[in-house]
Amino acid sequence: MKSRAPAKIAASILSADLTRLGEQVKEAEAGGADRVHIDVMDGTFVPNITFGPAVVRAVHRTTDLPLSTHLMIVEPERYIPEFVAAGSSWVQVHQETCPHLHRTLQQIKSLGARAGVVLNPATPAASLDAILGDVDSVLVMTVNPGFGGQKFISSMLDKIRRIRCMLDSCGSPADIEVDGGIDPQTAPLVVEAGANVLVAGQAVFGTGHSVTQAIARLREVVSGLR
Repeated sequence: MKSRAPAKIAASILSADLTRLGEQVKEAEAGGADRVHIDVMDGTFVPNITFGPAVVRAVHRTTDLPLSTHLMIVEPERYIPEFVAAGSSWVQVHQETCPHLHRTLQQIKSLGARAGVVLNPATPAASLDAILGDVDSVLVMTVNPGFGGQKFISSMLDKIRRIRCMLDSCGSPADIEVDGGIDPQTAPLVVEAGANVLVAGQAVFGTGHSVTQAIARLREVVSGLR
């Protein structure tokens, strides 16, 4: 495996203390996070309802970090312009909700954002074959989407390896992100499998230690693995 840059950390505000969201985002930025990850859920595609463009806009005013908006919603193409206008640098859509996935990716890029595709645990890596050249990131769900704090699904490690081989084979610089159950025990496993962006919520905001200490711990456990 060729050498790549150190893994990045995307702090997921799903696990932040929403009564002081601005403070927590600033803590993540000061603590060395590379991105802020915002989970948007509609209560239809997944059994939860979370944030909308107003929260993205508020977070954008709080930080200079790139915002990665993960749309766990049906018909995402209807709302992508709003999320980009609110400050999303990355927009990630589910393969399972996009019957015209290529068109949706082009829509995201035409608005000036980077385009990502998300795969649920049961969705095979092969579903990416036709659009690998059009993605800036692939987000592998390592839990079933909808709620934070779930247990990591270890069988997803093979999917990460497959996607890493697919991207390397076609010379794509796209990121492989992982989201779900990422902590100091699982982070080294996914990085060794080929991931280079760790989406972490509880492991950043819910450890009982400072956000800076939590991020430092994640960096420590993956240091030198790339």
